[in-house]
Amino acid sequence: MDGKLYLMGKRMTDLVLTIVGLILLSPLFLVIACIIKLANKKAPVLFKQIRVGKDGREFYMYKFRSMVENAEDLKAFLVDQNEAVGPVFKIKQDPRVTKVGRFIRKTSMDELPQLFNVLKGEMTLVGPRPPLPEEVDQYTSYEYQRLTVRPGLTCYWQVSGRSNIGFKEWVELDLKYIQERNYLIDLKLIFKTVLVLFGSKNAY
Repeated sequence: MDGKLYLMGKRMTDLVLTIVGLILLSPLFLVIACIIKLANKKAPVLFKQIRVGKDGREFYMYKFRSMVENAEDLKAFLVDQNEAVGPVFKIKQDPRVTKVGRFIRKTSMDELPQLFNVLKGEMTLVGPRPPLPEEVDQYTSYEYQRLTVRPGLTCYWQVSGRSNIGFKEWVELDLKYIQERNYLIDLKLIFKTVLVLFGSKNAY
């Protein structure tokens, strides 16, 4: 498929599926928001964090709050417990995650507000996950290739093991997608993501 036609079709698919998804999921959004508020009335329902998108452009990515309010400040005290290899930070039993947070992270429901990022054009439904600025600062020129396309909600990483996959393999999967991506691959990844979305054993 011609590159321009593919990108046009991809954007149209993003808009249609995102709008439909937001309408259908609006009751779930409300329930999650209420549960988060009941657990901590003072904490904001949504958490926004600076991420790096296409060609290094930064934007605010949205998530349902799954951690304590000062999670970013506490990260500095947990660096030595990092279980991931490479420039990413992952702890399976992260003490910053709330009880409600553990559930919505396990089911990936914390990621749903990123549909608004897709609607705004900052993200797409299928593409490499957007990294943090401090992660990008450690990228090699090879790893920086992840940023040559718009970041997405899902990609090969999400349906192939997620947190159990090392950073090196994660990058290889993203570059495989960038090189091979087409409309059919996008639809397959969206379908597979829906199947593994709720209850993934590899999400934390």
